[in-house]
Amino acid sequence: MIGSARPIGIDLFSGAGGLSLGFEQAGFDVVAAVEIDPVHAAIHKFNFPDCAILPRSVIGLSGQELRSAARIGVRPVDVVFGGAPCQGFSLMGQRALDDPRNALVREFVRIVSELCPRYFVFENVKGLTLGTHRRFLEEVIEAFGDVGYRVRLPWQVLNASSYGVPQERERLILLGARKDLTLPVYPAETTRAAGSNPTLDRVPEGPTCLAALDDLPNADQFEELLVGDEVTVGAWRTPSDYAAELRCLDGRGWHYGYRRKWEPKTLTGSMRTDHSAISVRRFAETAGGGTEPISRFYKLPANGVCNTLRAGTDSARGAFTSPRPIHYKHPRCITVREMARLHGYPDWFRFHETKWHGARQIGNSVPPPMARAVAASIVDALGVKPIRPRTTLSLGDVSLLRMTVSGASAYWGIENPIAGRDRKSGAKKRRQEDIEADRLAVIG
Repeated sequence: MIGSARPIGIDLFSGAGGLSLGFEQAGFDVVAAVEIDPVHAAIHKFNFPDCAILPRSVIGLSGQELRSAARIGVRPVDVVFGGAPCQGFSLMGQRALDDPRNALVREFVRIVSELCPRYFVFENVKGLTLGTHRRFLEEVIEAFGDVGYRVRLPWQVLNASSYGVPQERERLILLGARKDLTLPVYPAETTRAAGSNPTLDRVPEGPTCLAALDDLPNADQFEELLVGDEVTVGAWRTPSDYAAELRCLDGRGWHYGYRRKWEPKTLTGSMRTDHSAISVRRFAETAGGGTEPISRFYKLPANGVCNTLRAGTDSARGAFTSPRPIHYKHPRCITVREMARLHGYPDWFRFHETKWHGARQIGNSVPPPMARAVAASIVDALGVKPIRPRTTLSLGDVSLLRMTVSGASAYWGIENPIAGRDRKSGAKKRRQEDIEADRLAVIG
């Protein structure tokens, strides 16, 4: 794949690959990705088989190590992108960027300095723009200036619903360029959230939850999905334009990305949740767009958009699971595949078999359509015409989708970075990882 006329990018803090997919779809070859969580790294490897994955922290990782892993030699890197986790807390009498809790942000700046890419994209939470956290954001911008980069100001917080995603999700985006290059511009909004006031917007209404999910078979119809996440389905409902694109039923669904070999009739990412009869009744009685009063779960509005899908925390921070919303039609929480549809992931893209990991991989990621819009602005700044590749890629081995944390660590040949929650193995372990994800959903 490398060596083509396509520009190249490197993903730091890649997770399952929302940014990677968006940049690929905009015309980039993503040549390397860094992800410390071995399970997430395995999922990235499955979906991006030709991308070099580094299953480690960025701390101490050199630009030369990234070049070597990506096998790009001295070829110029066009863009480095990623969402560095940070707390952004200011400490009295010192710079917030010097706070050890923000080390990953400093490492992002350092790696940009070492790789000297033409452009960078720094993605983070909206909260970084508010209150005292603004001081930290200003220091980050200054740090990029110190290593030879300008940032497009004013910075912007982009909402996924403004880029064809049926979800309200806001993220801070910093667009940066080397000082000898033209700064990119933020992408113009292409849609407005379904159900918003049309007199206040000049852009067309985006897809609804109904448009995103209505063609998907109901997971509750399949016994196989009580123990696994996939089943072959012969008949599918007629998709909306939005769903047809995510099913890649025609060429437009691939954009400027690589086609994948996959089986469109297989419903994936759809392991069921075994709700109690009382929960089912409560879910059914809850109005769309409202909150079920006992569980406090949000119910999707059929003709509106989803609330922000959140990831929860890993086991090192308590293994808190953010609840999945209630389906607008079926009295149950939505599946991982339905979350993926609401996030803009195509159906060929796979996540971990368990709901716990799969939901976290989606909730932690940037919606690919929004990432694609941002990446397209970098393509424009580069002055290149995106190329549709002719190569079709095979996805990775399905075992990558089913690894426990210890299994994934062994696969990568690294120490288990999340030792606290790896006491079980095999299918029993995978089911245990979903118990916390379902705990609130089955209360009666």
